[in-house]
Amino acid sequence: MDLSIVFFGTGGSVPTARRATACVLVRRGGDRLLFDCGEGSQRQMVGSTGLVQLDEIYITHFHADHYLGLPGLLKTYDLQGRERPLRVLGPRGLTDLFKSLRRIFGGLGYELELVELDEGEAVEHDGYEVQPFAVEHRMKAHGYALVEDGRPGRFDAETARGLGVSDVRDFGRLQRGEEVEVSGGTVAPQQVLGEARQGRKLVITGDTAPSEMTRIAAHEAEVLIHDGSFGDEDVQRAVETGHSTTRQAAELASEAGVQMLALVHISSRYNIGSVLEQAQEAHPGTIAPRDFDLIEIPFPERGGPELIPNGARERPEPELETSTPAP
Repeated sequence: MDLSIVFFGTGGSVPTARRATACVLVRRGGDRLLFDCGEGSQRQMVGSTGLVQLDEIYITHFHADHYLGLPGLLKTYDLQGRERPLRVLGPRGLTDLFKSLRRIFGGLGYELELVELDEGEAVEHDGYEVQPFAVEHRMKAHGYALVEDGRPGRFDAETARGLGVSDVRDFGRLQRGEEVEVSGGTVAPQQVLGEARQGRKLVITGDTAPSEMTRIAAHEAEVLIHDGSFGDEDVQRAVETGHSTTRQAAELASEAGVQMLALVHISSRYNIGSVLEQAQEAHPGTIAPRDFDLIEIPFPERGGPELIPNGARERPEPELETSTPAP
């Protein structure tokens, strides 16, 4: 099962020529989940992967740089004749926000479902769940952890054959946790499967100061995408505004046992290389992805997460047939 992260917006509160505001896409198998939708998000898609037909959009909080791209994206879907429903999820207050946004995008020809989430109210999917958790910002704000279900241990085909299992269809039944009948008895899954394997985990904080809940949520995550708004010299400013320095984010990632830390929301006042070096002193596995970079997350037995510069353009979305746009 493929799992990857596409960065459409990695900049701070103000977009620059090279970095758009907050927007991250997670692709798992055929599922497409967007986390935040800053100004110009649909243009970032069109300029790289192509317009992504999303299943869900998760909003971390209601500062404008995290949702201003919603009206344009939702209306574009409508003009393209989208029919399947779309869910938008976020903290309490989401419904009130959309009362105002609807004045901009108007009516839609597809169902838009709004879901207000509380911390710990997991959203179940096939094979994984998205878990909201509280972060520390200047308003009610969520981070989100995508946590896959555990996987069965490795199947030992040689042992299975030695126990009398010859039908490959029975191999599949054993891997699904079913017992199978053989000549002279029964073979149970635990006889032919190794130890269970954990699923993958990735965590997205949105804007936040260093948070104990983030440290807990990110425990042994493959990837943590964390606010890195400030450098060491502005630690007091980070405290005052509910953000993190790059070093603080790296220290938290190190404590949590995170493999790769991806810093976003870095203020344009800084040289990225300089503040990245500050973070790497605390956590060597720290990167500062650019817009359109991609991280692939293989299963642990196949290696660690890998940054692919400009990877969003190298792995476009499949073409989607739509009706002719309205004039």
